[in-house]
Amino acid sequence: QLQASGGGLVQAGESLRLSCVASASGFIIDDMRWYRQASGKERELVAEVTTGGSTRYADSAVGRVFISRDSMKKTVYLQIGSLKPEDTAVYYCNVDARRYGRSNILNYWGQGTLVTVSS
Repeated sequence: QLQASGGGLVQAGESLRLSCVASASGFIIDDMRWYRQASGKERELVAEVTTGGSTRYADSAVGRVFISRDSMKKTVYLQIGSLKPEDTAVYYCNVDARRYGRSNILNYWGQGTLVTVSS
């Protein structure tokens, strides 16, 4: 189970940090991601962090967004700076996970947290 938090109403130019905790036991968490979906638009990848700590970002996120993880806490974070109204969206965490002793990778989505940026 993935629980995302940290969304809310913010002013343009402010910063925000989202968190997502994978609470289920018995799983090894692999790559972790944040997606977002604005009203009327398709869901898009914002950032990804691998188990080794490598990161990649959407072009629109480079320079303003920072993804990190605490593997011990099974938590992924998304720090967004200089927020713009066009960042308004529901932000979803997404993880790859494996059950202990299994090799097949499962993919899970969080419930989403709404970020609204006012101008």
